[in-house]
Amino acid sequence: MLIFWTLVIGAVLGYVFGYYIKPNQQLQKAIQQARQASMAVLEQGRQGVYRTVVTDHNQQSELVVEVKELAVTQAGQVKVEYLSAYYKNPEFRTKKGEALMREVRELLGDYLPLSDIEWYENAERQQQARQSLESLDTLDKHHYRT
Repeated sequence: MLIFWTLVIGAVLGYVFGYYIKPNQQLQKAIQQARQASMAVLEQGRQGVYRTVVTDHNQQSELVVEVKELAVTQAGQVKVEYLSAYYKNPEFRTKKGEALMREVRELLGDYLPLSDIEWYENAERQQQARQSLESLDTLDKHHYRT
């Protein structure tokens, strides 16, 4: 008789765990991952492209630099973080990777003119991330915190 009741209690606990507890934990992990992805999009900030012409030894090439806005000064300068860079004429300079990024930092400095940067349009993407984050918060509060 003890074996029978042990099996019945085990079956009930297995059912409760399998259909209520484990799916809830998986859903909470998925919500947490989606929340982190939305927060990453919101923290990404404004990004854009800065273009300039570099001349050296009677050769010239357009330098294209992808930047991220860190701060804006009152004088209309933008403190930037350089994300990537390349020369349109690959024979102009052959530096790549970190050496190219060091050269760009030395050449352009930490501040660039606000009007010369072409900003990416990411307002719609950030708005979608905010809406997604709000819906995740609402879902989490209504279904799993009570």
